[in-house]
This record gives sequence, C-alpha cells and structure tokens, in this order.
Amino acid sequence: MPPIAVLVALADPTRCRIIEILHKGPQPVHILAGSFDISRPAISRHLRVLKQARLISEKKAGRENRYALHAARLKPVRDWLDTVQGAATKPETRPVADKAIRVAATPVATSAAPKAPAPQPPQKAASQMGFDF
Repeated sequence: MPPIAVLVALADPTRCRIIEILHKGPQPVHILAGSFDISRPAISRHLRVLKQARLISEKKAGRENRYALHAARLKPVRDWLDTVQGAATKPETRPVADKAIRVAATPVATSAAPKAPAPQPPQKAASQMGFDF
C-alpha cells in the first residue's frame, strides 16, 4: 500500500523545497520563510501539512521554533517505489490482475468511426490535505 499521507505532503513544490532546506539541519521558521516569496502564514500552512505527515517536527528553542526533518519517515516511500519499480522490471512477477488490466486496455479495432467523448463538466482542482493555496 502506498504511503499516501507522505506522498500528498510531498506533492507540493514548496513543501519539497522545505524538506531540502531542512535536510541540511534544523532551521527556525524565519529562515524557512526567507527562502520563499510567499507569506509567513502560507509557510505555516505548509509546515503544518509536513508535520501532519510526520516528516518534520517543531521544537521551541528560546524565542524560536526550530523545524527538523525526520528523513527516516521517507523510507516507506522509497520501499513502495522500489516495489513498484521492481514489479515493472520483472513482468513474470506481476500479479494476474495487472495482466488482465493490460489486456483489457488493449484497443480493439472496429469498423465504425470512433465516437467523440461526451463533454465533461469542469471540475474544481483537488486541494491537498484540505488546504487551497
């Protein structure tokens, strides 16, 4: 099963950049905020998403809040990706259901002209972890 909470937290470029900055060591929020052209409240929302995914933690140090990365929490993502990649490189180990999907997805030749797909109503973009940035 994919680690959805971690993947959702990493689905935003700002949060990925925060992870890269924290990889160098714990940082106070003003250092993190100074690395972006967005407001401090927006940075706080990104930090909250990363904390909810348990990728970072916050520790009070005097008057500052320092944020630290928990890189070990990325291991389930790496393990899942390795599993998926391994399955893709070894077709003989794929599950039977995967083969059925692949066969079902094969286009079937027909003599009739293809029909145009029905128009779909516009959809609202999905937010990440309940936040619309």
